Amino acid sequence: MSAAAISSNLFEAARLGDPEAIASLLATAQPDIRRYARATCRSSADAEDATQEALWILFRHVGTIRSLVAFSGWLFSVVRRECLRLARKAGLAPAIELNEAEALLLSRTETDLRLDVAAAFEALPPHYRDVALMRDVKEMTIDEIAAALDASRQTVKARLHRARALMREYLTR
Repeated sequence: MSAAAISSNLFEAARLGDPEAIASLLATAQPDIRRYARATCRSSADAEDATQEALWILFRHVGTIRSLVAFSGWLFSVVRRECLRLARKAGLAPAIELNEAEALLLSRTETDLRLDVAAAFEALPPHYRDVALMRDVKEMTIDEIAAALDASRQTVKARLHRARALMREYLTR
């Protein structure tokens, strides 16, 4: 989904609960959601179900999305999870290619996953934890993190990459 198709004013108004803005956001996002679902799900019926469920989740959770930049990735993750859920429900192999780590994480309850992610953050060495928290929790940019830590962009990116790899390893053990 192109973030350019959705204005920041529309997104912000929807995020703050304006009913007309939410309706407009849903209408604007629907074609891209449907197109992605058709490419990701096993059947056209599953794609339609995933589209409707993604729109419903967007309607319910638009206020929790912190920025327009994160919107597309969040929404496509919702569609991908819905396609996987529908494929599993039908007893079919996953309609999308997920590695074992993702499949394992998706099978956990939300509460268990939150506890595991918190424990994974705690298990990181401090220099990796700081970078991961700033980027993934506080949603700071690489440049903002580099300035806060008085480090180069390359250092921040390397630490973030290593932190995510360590967390993935921790979560899949």
